[in-house]
Amino acid sequence: MSTEQSGVKRRSRSAVEALVSEYEASGLSRKAFCAGRNLAVATLDKYRIRVRQAAAPRLMAVDVRPAEGVKAANFHLAVALGNGRRIEIGDRIDAVLLAELIGIVERA
Repeated sequence: MSTEQSGVKRRSRSAVEALVSEYEASGLSRKAFCAGRNLAVATLDKYRIRVRQAAAPRLMAVDVRPAEGVKAANFHLAVALGNGRRIEIGDRIDAVLLAELIGIVERA
């Protein structure tokens, strides 16, 4: 059974994001917002969860090895990147390794 045959309306990711943004900006209750758009409250809730999960920071594995010939300092460091990602480093790290980590995360 296709979505057309079942009467289920599929929205694109951008349409779902726009709908959730519109709801959040509306100031309306979920029930009132959905009533004006012939949308089930449960569907809006599902969309809100989907958008929130898509916006959550992704974790990525990074192979950390000290660079040869570079002296490490003992400190804790946290770097918040412009794309919302964050790098936290404790104990020992060198500048070359930090630059590599930032480059990897920025490209991801």
